[in-house]
Amino acid sequence: MSSDTLLKRHGEALGLFTDRVHAVGPGRWGDPTPCTEWTVRDLVNHLTAEQLWVPPLLDGAAIEDLGDSLDGDVLGDDPAAAWDAAATAAREAFAAPGALKRTVRLSYGPTSADAYAAQMTSDAVVHAWDLARAIGADEHLPRALVDFTRREVEPYAGSLSGTGLFAAAVEPPAGADAQTRLLAQLGRKA
Repeated sequence: MSSDTLLKRHGEALGLFTDRVHAVGPGRWGDPTPCTEWTVRDLVNHLTAEQLWVPPLLDGAAIEDLGDSLDGDVLGDDPAAAWDAAATAAREAFAAPGALKRTVRLSYGPTSADAYAAQMTSDAVVHAWDLARAIGADEHLPRALVDFTRREVEPYAGSLSGTGLFAAAVEPPAGADAQTRLLAQLGRKA
């Protein structure tokens, strides 16, 4: 996949999640999500913290260099504004000249920045659905993002439930569309 296409999908995924964040109504931040351990606020906090990791990692920092600086609540009093700032910084960091050709040092070892961007894109897509489900928003995911995410997670989908971060895959209904199959593969019932 070309860098331009990857950056386009990344931007689309962040935009999709942004739309859902801005649709969270007053009093909904404590609502449950399909991620059984997380409320709406926890889910948005998770994605916001992930975006905050991007600029320093692309600048050469390792996870251990940042320590626990991005643990806990990163949303403050204005979750949507915190998300917007973090998403903008991540998008700009990935789009910087040569950024996708770098190597980042993640918790599981050195990883190409383009692979990291693909993982971040897929995570934003799936969590956009989670957030939409939690707040009663439109759950439809654009086909290009569904296809991108399926290609990204297919090689390791079978091992995800063993990490403790994902529910076990569920059997999709007969004749399920691509989005439903993707969600089922990641332990979600559409």
